Amino acid sequence: MARIVLASASARRKELLEQLIGTDFDICISSYAEDTGKGLKPIELVMHHSREKAVDVAGNLKKGIIISADTVVVFKNEVLGKPADEDHAKAMLEMISGQKIKVITGLTVKDAGSMKEITECEITDVWMQEMSDKLIEDYVHTGEPLGKAGSFGIQGKGAILVERLEGDYFNVVGLPLFRLSQVLEKFNINVLGV
Repeated sequence: MARIVLASASARRKELLEQLIGTDFDICISSYAEDTGKGLKPIELVMHHSREKAVDVAGNLKKGIIISADTVVVFKNEVLGKPADEDHAKAMLEMISGQKIKVITGLTVKDAGSMKEITECEITDVWMQEMSDKLIEDYVHTGEPLGKAGSFGIQGKGAILVERLEGDYFNVVGLPLFRLSQVLEKFNINVLGV
């Protein structure tokens, strides 16, 4: 198998890639500085960020298949970032309580040798349960919402806030494994190793 390089510092993305291909890959963190502006729609924004991360890492390598991703939580066409503090987390959870949100990931796979590149996006619809003030308070006190886009982590205690979802669960965690496996096939990489 070609050398695989994950262009991410995310522990969750590392775990998901290990689930898909095992531990035989390198991590090379991109120095690309994301911005939230550019006047791009959320889908365009995550695709732009994932591509720029891959391009940045490819510039430092002679060969290897680079995987990069950028994930956002979107409510009513507004990107919900990570909360600044507990009060911000509470306000965000109150806003999305009982609502449908979207989790959108831009995914880029780039061959540093040939410069072949594919950028796609994955969208998962997530229905949040109606949350009482006490539930929000208790969840925020776990500390989990801090550092999480949208103020919740589906792979942790935040799972109890999600009523249902439609689409790729792994996308909500941060790396859409089905789509990634499909893109890797276009680079002649079989994730089952056969």
